[in-house]
Amino acid sequence: MERPAWAPRSIDISVPSVSRMYDYYLGGSHNFEVDREAARRAMEFMPGLPKVMQANRAFMRRAVRYAADQGISQFLDIGSGIPTFGNVHEVAQAARPGAHVVYVDHDPVAVAHSQAVLEGNDDACVVAADLRKPQEILRSPEVEGLIDLNQPVALLLVAILHFVEDEDDPHGAVAELREALAPGSLLVLTHASYEGIPLPPERAGGAVDVYEDIRNPLIMRSREEIARFFEGYDMVEPGLVAMPHWRPDTAPEDEDPYAFSGFAGVGRTA
Repeated sequence: MERPAWAPRSIDISVPSVSRMYDYYLGGSHNFEVDREAARRAMEFMPGLPKVMQANRAFMRRAVRYAADQGISQFLDIGSGIPTFGNVHEVAQAARPGAHVVYVDHDPVAVAHSQAVLEGNDDACVVAADLRKPQEILRSPEVEGLIDLNQPVALLLVAILHFVEDEDDPHGAVAELREALAPGSLLVLTHASYEGIPLPPERAGGAVDVYEDIRNPLIMRSREEIARFFEGYDMVEPGLVAMPHWRPDTAPEDEDPYAFSGFAGVGRTA
């Protein structure tokens, strides 16, 4: 397999990556055949996966605009992935010029492309770090340079927590991040779940097995389990709901049935 010029030498291009699979679902070009093959295998069980990802991105953009409308001008996006159209910094800085945005990801391709996209943008940067180590994120020079933790921050954990296994204590990581945030901060979150998928769980489970096979387990949590991530937050209306139901721009009934897979919500610190 020939290595593209944009692929960092440090990455193994023979191993699928969930961020590059996500890029493929969204129609991006920064993925390899091994990623496309894994994504197509998952789509054999859940053909609507691209619709799920599109609904996820659409929710993220609505939530960022909401945060900006609430006066927030600092955004910390953990598990940001490979840049695609309508990124957090594009939406946030259009709504609030000068808004500060820090992306965090542990995938070298996502980090490299974020660096390229953000070149010349002094109000946005990327950190190579892992959600499971919150202090490394919070104490990074990039976060300390752009994010004032004494002022409200929008913390985005979009389509990331379902890749953190229970043994790695995702609830503890989210709580640790919450403790660092000023009152009035927002948590913006989406999470996969069997609830809402227009398929029998055993069929959807085939797609989950694909992620298990590539050693990136996809943890399908219940609504109740996902709601626990918002402990210490006051939920913003309409609460924890299917993505198309969170402050929609268009009629939810016009959405593809797969768009209702999983949950999305926004919480505010007191």
